[in-house]
Amino acid sequence: MLADLGERSGDIALQCSETAGYLSRVNRRIQADAARLSELQTNMDMLSASQEESVAAAQELSLTASRAGRIIADGNDVVTLSLGEVAGLVDHVTGLEDRLRQFLSVIGAVGDISEQLGAIARQTRLLGVNAAIEAARGGAATMGFAVVADEIRRLAGQAGESAASVGDKLGVLDREARRLIDGVEASIVRGRDAGGHIDRLRMTMAEIASLVTQFGERSSAIMTCTDAAHADVSALRQGLTEFSQSASESAGRVDAARGQLEGLEGMANDMLNRAAHGPQRTRNSRYIALAEDGAEEVSARIEQAVKVGELGLADLFDTDYRQIEGSDPPQFRTAMTGFADAVLRPMLDRHTGQDSAIVGCCLIDMQGWLPTHISARSQPQRPGARDWNMQHARNGQIFMDKQTRRALDEDGDFFLFTYRQDLGEGRYRALRSVFVPLMFGGKRWGLYEVGYLI
Repeated sequence: MLADLGERSGDIALQCSETAGYLSRVNRRIQADAARLSELQTNMDMLSASQEESVAAAQELSLTASRAGRIIADGNDVVTLSLGEVAGLVDHVTGLEDRLRQFLSVIGAVGDISEQLGAIARQTRLLGVNAAIEAARGGAATMGFAVVADEIRRLAGQAGESAASVGDKLGVLDREARRLIDGVEASIVRGRDAGGHIDRLRMTMAEIASLVTQFGERSSAIMTCTDAAHADVSALRQGLTEFSQSASESAGRVDAARGQLEGLEGMANDMLNRAAHGPQRTRNSRYIALAEDGAEEVSARIEQAVKVGELGLADLFDTDYRQIEGSDPPQFRTAMTGFADAVLRPMLDRHTGQDSAIVGCCLIDMQGWLPTHISARSQPQRPGARDWNMQHARNGQIFMDKQTRRALDEDGDFFLFTYRQDLGEGRYRALRSVFVPLMFGGKRWGLYEVGYLI
């Protein structure tokens, strides 16, 4: 009955170990997902900040569009008024040309009158000369007439000179007026050109106003899109936060369940170990016997080596673990390594080959260090192949789990436990192992282990 209970406990421990291993993988995946989720949250925070900047930029863009629209509208009114004034000025200049040409006509008429006055003055002067001659012929009787004739001649000369002066001044006035007309005509031509530019400027202002209107419409659309995107980002951010909290809670529950299973595994292992120490024979009895025989043979060989000086006791208990450069996972050497590889490994190979269910026999010191292993698990490491190395280059590595730690720390002739063997990359294998304590020089060195599959 006790044997059957022990076997069932062993099965329970095995199932607990497998389930705990599964939960460990699940927990690692949850934690890895949580880490990625944390990175995603960080990215979301950055995206949210960028989105807020986009919203602010869109708002500023909308305000700028509104201000630009008002400025263009005000500017358009001012430009339209200014262009109207320029056009009126051009019309006024054009009117000046007509007035100046009328003024030239007046100047021409005055010039004609001046010429007539000059002719009359010349005729009058000639008449005065003739009158003076006749007065001289009349003697004393015509002296008064002679004085009048001289006065008429003098006044005619003055009138001729005035007419000539008026003619000269009218000539100058005519030339200046014509130059002014030429300038006005050139201004009129430029004014007409300016009129063309004014028309094009009006069209350009209208196009700018249209673009500003479109700009305002686009900025409004951008505002709508950024507001919607901001709401979506906020909702997604909130969802990620809630999911992260849920993931953390799930990881905690999984870890708690794993802890409970490990506790149940420990209790089941206690029952398995107690049943193994009973008088009843079980399916574990063969492997217990093989482990005890193997431990006895290994102990005898080590004791002999220490006795004859082949291996020093200090070398046997050397804990100066020196890492092999470039090893991954790390492998370590001590003063015992050479002896273990050369002498103990062939013994471990032979012990492993005694039963097909045995996956390996090995030695474990108090820190979990394996001085050597079977040949199949002591292959040279492959660079960059950590997972392969974990499984096939186990010699020199350090492994520790709760059941191994119990077997190292507790007193007993042997221990029968179920535990998870670490195969790397989060992979485990549920094994049943017999641990036999090894003592040398009255001091616990470690364990001899036989791992097998049931």
